[in-house]
Amino acid sequence: MKLAMIGFGQAGGKVVDKFLEYDKRTGSEIVRAAAAVNTAKADLMGLEHITEKQRVLIGQSRVKGHGVGADNELGAEIAEEDIDEVQGAIDSIPVHEVDAFLVVAGLGGGTGSGGAPVLAKHLKRIYTEPVYGLGILPGSDEGGIYTLNAARSFQTFVREVDNLMVFDNDAWRQTGESVQGGYSEINEEIVRRFGILFGAGEIQQGQEVAESVVDSSEIINTLSGGGVSTVGYAEEEVEERSSGGLLSRLRNDDDEDELDSAHTTNRITSLVRKAALGRLTLPCEIEGAERALLVLAGPPEYLNRKGIERGRKWLEEQTGSMEVRGGDYPYRGAGFVATVILLAGVTNVPRIKELQQVAIEAQDNLDEIREESEENLDELVSDGSDELESLF
Repeated sequence: MKLAMIGFGQAGGKVVDKFLEYDKRTGSEIVRAAAAVNTAKADLMGLEHITEKQRVLIGQSRVKGHGVGADNELGAEIAEEDIDEVQGAIDSIPVHEVDAFLVVAGLGGGTGSGGAPVLAKHLKRIYTEPVYGLGILPGSDEGGIYTLNAARSFQTFVREVDNLMVFDNDAWRQTGESVQGGYSEINEEIVRRFGILFGAGEIQQGQEVAESVVDSSEIINTLSGGGVSTVGYAEEEVEERSSGGLLSRLRNDDDEDELDSAHTTNRITSLVRKAALGRLTLPCEIEGAERALLVLAGPPEYLNRKGIERGRKWLEEQTGSMEVRGGDYPYRGAGFVATVILLAGVTNVPRIKELQQVAIEAQDNLDEIREESEENLDELVSDGSDELESLF
């Protein structure tokens, strides 16, 4: 699948930068074009793979390149005012070569959470290609203002895109991990999952063709209908033999010349279950997911149609959906066999409900603090106000 990616804000820019690095490392060529948009000049300067001409600094007249200070209302206003500058970068994107747009943003800050929904609305108005969002939720320990930003941005963003894929930092940050190290690891997790998902079906010269092809239309159909999506992932290492061949854990020790089909099928099914029931990018109950897509990636000798079909049927039973697509993605030299599961139209998401509840409480607290602050200020300056004259 060929994507035009726009990273909005600090987190969004870093994730898109990481996607470009992944493309160069794996040769997957998912990112047809990339841009980064920010109100903070320093964040744009810190990017390594997005070309300088595709880094767009907005809001200079209002915030002088210093960011919006977690004020996502200001972030949205600036995005609206400077949308022509953003469009200037998008104009250089060869849209006829792109299957979809992907707008990536952290939803807790100011620039990305405010600006990403504005950009998505703009893109949908102009282009016929689907516009997807990849929204990153802040950890619950990051503070009330970031939770409030995320809740407000989420409910706006999900209405402006064709589908909103979500990654929840809260489910992925490890205890005791440094902030920098934590986010770097999280970005790697995001790119690994979505890289295999979007890479499926893109056949390079000399590459094996899948038995059961997953192409961009399968992904688009799974994401159609709007709503929220999450991605599951599981992998098994593939080890190299001294003879130069490959020996997988999916293989029976007694089989020196060929993989045992029944054993391989069972292990593929096990990988599918691990991916669906393990850590999703957005933890949720998979029952009730409206649509699903299963992609099995790895060296072709470790993939078989029967395992994929059995995994797909298991997913149908677990989700209750009749729209479960599946296929393989031959990936020679990967060093692993991986299963990626896209669950679209999920609704039973405790984290979103919790986020909204905490945000409502934070909003009430902020309103109370502002009222109290105004009262305290009035009380402070009222003493002696009868005797003193105002300057104007």
